[in-house]
Amino acid sequence: MAIKNYSSKVDVYTSLGEIQGALAKGGARKIMIDYDETGDPIGLTFGLLVEGQILGFQLPANIDGVLAAFKREKIKVDREQAKRTAWRNIRDWVLAQMAFVEAGNVQADEVFLPYLTDGRGTTLYTAFRSGQLALPGVQEVK
Repeated sequence: MAIKNYSSKVDVYTSLGEIQGALAKGGARKIMIDYDETGDPIGLTFGLLVEGQILGFQLPANIDGVLAAFKREKIKVDREQAKRTAWRNIRDWVLAQMAFVEAGNVQADEVFLPYLTDGRGTTLYTAFRSGQLALPGVQEVK
């Protein structure tokens, strides 16, 4: 099966706008787009007000990962298509998470918890995976 949105024609900035709208509607107090050295968006950081303080969450757009998926699936496309696909998939994922929040299944900070950032680029998930964070009772499988 091909990667979702592999043939999307939706402009990156349209997807970004829809992501920002969903996050704002869901309670985001701050939203910032991260750009690479060429001016292409590569991530999004947003702040949610949680118990009186703003917590930052960082969502990456892994364009190289999308290109690798295209290569594995033998889909011949260029980097521009990979950008559109990456951001459209982020948009779809964020909208699904916000629907889950709206349905009362979770809190917004709960669903985005792996992407909680320390403000220096480390997320909760990357801290856990690198061994900087350990949970009681969780043992490494060898």
